Amino acid sequence: MAEPLLLMKNMKKRFESQVALDGVDFRLERGEIHALIGENGAGKSTLMNILGGIVAPNDGEIFVQGRKVAIASPVASRRLGISFIHQELNLVNDLAIYENMFLGEELRTWSGFLDERAMCARTTEILDQLDVKLDPRELVGKLDASYKQVVEIGRALLRSTQILIMDEPTSSLTEHEITHLFKVMRSVSGNGVAIVFISHKLKEITSICHAYTVMRDGAVVANGNLADPGVDEEYLAGLMVGKDIASIHFYEPREIGEPVLEVEGLSRKREFEQVSFSLGRGEILGVTGLIGDGRTELFECVFGDKPRQAGRIRVHGVERSMASPTKAQAAGLGYAPRNRKENAIVKDFSVRDNITLASLRQFVRWPFIDSAQEQRHSAGHVQALNIKVSDVALPITALSGGNQQKVVLAKWIEAGADILILDNPTQGIDVGAKAEIYRLIQALAKAGKSIIVLTSEIPELRKVCDRVLVMYHGRITGNLTRSEATESRIMMYATGAASAEFNTTA
Repeated sequence: MAEPLLLMKNMKKRFESQVALDGVDFRLERGEIHALIGENGAGKSTLMNILGGIVAPNDGEIFVQGRKVAIASPVASRRLGISFIHQELNLVNDLAIYENMFLGEELRTWSGFLDERAMCARTTEILDQLDVKLDPRELVGKLDASYKQVVEIGRALLRSTQILIMDEPTSSLTEHEITHLFKVMRSVSGNGVAIVFISHKLKEITSICHAYTVMRDGAVVANGNLADPGVDEEYLAGLMVGKDIASIHFYEPREIGEPVLEVEGLSRKREFEQVSFSLGRGEILGVTGLIGDGRTELFECVFGDKPRQAGRIRVHGVERSMASPTKAQAAGLGYAPRNRKENAIVKDFSVRDNITLASLRQFVRWPFIDSAQEQRHSAGHVQALNIKVSDVALPITALSGGNQQKVVLAKWIEAGADILILDNPTQGIDVGAKAEIYRLIQALAKAGKSIIVLTSEIPELRKVCDRVLVMYHGRITGNLTRSEATESRIMMYATGAASAEFNTTA
């Protein structure tokens, strides 16, 4: 067998009493896109942080191109041709593309001034290699998310990267942006660069990757080639969680009550037009579509974050202005936005503070906050929602993505919301955590909460929803019952190939 580009042998890491890695072997070939998968806490990040020089192992050996190396720091890692693109991109929005590419490694003229011309020329050369046409002087803040990823990749190539680690690179991208990013990744791997692709999206893994390694509880449980017979999404999901999750049924039929939310003729210029629908008590309503469908903008408007230009909103039969999120909350609505880290949690706050954030007034005993009562309430939600945290005083950033999402739900339950809008509720979380979120959504609906789930993942709609609305270019083109919501039928409406005449109060 040919010598691998990277070989990590018997890697061990312990954090106090917790074993993070227990004798892990990892092999990476040149030009390979290798999926590293597992549930949150499986050890993936620890293994890659060792490779990136961020964490020191307790034991084990690392070989790059057959040579044993020690990686004591991120600088040492970069010198070995290893680059790490984190889920939260390390770019400066107020700087130009070329300035980000050369940040900390600027080129200078013989007289000591910054050589802007040379840096722009080199940046253009790198972008041409990636088949991307961008003005190197354009501000990074004006770029779409996929192009920001490209700038990060370009910066890695500028440093003669041999191994590129990409941590959840598609978590905040649209389908179109993902397609573009994958094209760039294939180009990079075709030039001999090996890519470690960390993702929870198994459909993407089977479409872009050549090989896989599955980790569970700090150990490797399986590895192989994606082209091997029988290796599909269900097989990989079963390896990740240690059981066949395809056989688990989440949906539970329940009686749906009278309308609690009615939207009539809602419009906002260039985003959505003449949208009408209703939501019953205890109903789980899915809303889906493709890029530019307008669903996020629609429900930002319903929640009062954006003004509407026409239309009416009624909650429990009473017309509401929804002029602000505060008014929406007062009407009994809660909203979990799609970008959890930027818009749903406060990263500097504890788990307790995030849970009570939307209902803080009820804990005020002027001029103080009743911290004991706040503690009791938040601890109650932790227990009820099975949030895995030992102390609610811990920072929310100590939690996995799935548990952070449960904290967001707990916040709105504590605030008394009986209508919950969940935008991409399982984005960036592993299959096991997804299963817990699905069960939680079902339990909330059974308890009488009404829930709207916005998602691009059609299988997710089938797992939890009673009914599905399909949007195309800002309009609802389909209103499908659970039995009607097949993947082919949803795609017909989502692409504008079909348009339904439906009863909006169904």
